Amino acid sequence: MRRFDGYAFDLDGTVYLGEQLLPGARETIAALRDDGSRVVFVTNKPLETNSDYAAKLTRLGVPTGAEDVVTALDSLLAYLAERHPGARLLTVAESVVEAALGEAGWELVEDPAEAEVVVVSFDRGFDYEKLRAAYRAVRHHGATILATNPDRFCPTPEGGLPDCAAMLAAVEACTGASAEAVLGKPSATMGRELLARLGTDPDATALVGDRLETDVAMGQRVGMTGVLVLSGATAPDAVAGSPVRPDYVLDGIGNLLSDRPRQPH
Repeated sequence: MRRFDGYAFDLDGTVYLGEQLLPGARETIAALRDDGSRVVFVTNKPLETNSDYAAKLTRLGVPTGAEDVVTALDSLLAYLAERHPGARLLTVAESVVEAALGEAGWELVEDPAEAEVVVVSFDRGFDYEKLRAAYRAVRHHGATILATNPDRFCPTPEGGLPDCAAMLAAVEACTGASAEAVLGKPSATMGRELLARLGTDPDATALVGDRLETDVAMGQRVGMTGVLVLSGATAPDAVAGSPVRPDYVLDGIGNLLSDRPRQPH
């Protein structure tokens, strides 16, 4: 595999799982940086800030600054600024999402009648009252639905947690409306944010992740090389039947600098 000017690494299931770095992660990332490649990290999980993720990576032995992390919230904020400037937002989300939106200048409302956009995210506090508020905002007052990410579950050492797709499915089911956009990977909005942060050309950049439908698909959508690792959410037998065809398939991040990575069949 050729060396790239820029590398974007997914986090959960690619660089670490829970509180443990996956085999070879520290050494591989250090070697890429030593060779002069630009490295950033990208995640759909909107439960922590960029600074939180950077601190975790640094604690685990991969020195990282907040500017080297791109999350689904970055993609959401970019989309809102472009498509819904000044909109009033009702959230189905955790406090970190609400804080990021508020700090960026967006007006958050609790009254469904005042909402112009309903933002749906990974929410471990999701309940009937939140669903009812979203239903009223969309069904009765015409609010638009946006979602932070399309993931069905978030990988954990214990087997995973229901992710944003579960909350979004509930809101869409009761309202009869579909999300105008689902940000985060594999959206082109997030791909453009990622490339802007890297400052590299798409054809000189690799996206490395453990999901075909989000990581690899987004990388290829914006012209990057898509590298699948089998250390997280995707089983080996899922590759052959997938409409998303990765450029390379590796057992894990530790094989990235191998002279002979496996190519998909």
